[in-house]
Amino acid sequence: MQKFSIHKALEVLEQTPDTLNSFLKDLSDNWIFFNEGEETWSPFDVVGHLIHGEKTDWIQRLNKILFEDDKHFLPFDRFAQFENSKGKSLQDLLHEFTILREENIALVKSLNLSENDLEKKGIHPEFGEVTAKQLLATWVTHDLGHISQIARVMAKQYKKEVGPWTAYISILKT
Repeated sequence: MQKFSIHKALEVLEQTPDTLNSFLKDLSDNWIFFNEGEETWSPFDVVGHLIHGEKTDWIQRLNKILFEDDKHFLPFDRFAQFENSKGKSLQDLLHEFTILREENIALVKSLNLSENDLEKKGIHPEFGEVTAKQLLATWVTHDLGHISQIARVMAKQYKKEVGPWTAYISILKT
């Protein structure tokens, strides 16, 4: 396990748009809109969710921690993408996500966060006190979790097609 580093965190956060673009662009609708069943998300839904986070979560909460007197975070709507993504194509969403992420990364870099800044606290509506470091580490793991989710959802489309090899493909067992 590695200790949190803003520079290492930014390495992952900067790569997420390229990863998603490489993985998803130009795929047929079967890949993009497939999900795992009722109340689950497709790759399209996940990208919409990531956009909503870029607009309303990570930077807004970091700003609360660093600059605002009231340290209480607003609740995050984990399902806003279902309304916000209506009428958009996956290409639209990927483009929007890329732009938002680039802007947010530039903002984080401009802050020149110190170790002292990373220890400053905000108040999460469910968890109570959290540090800027925990928020930023969560941003990284949130990205990685959703990339993994997209891969799992897509892999499960062929779960019945791989036959006995299912025994060796761990992603199909989740």
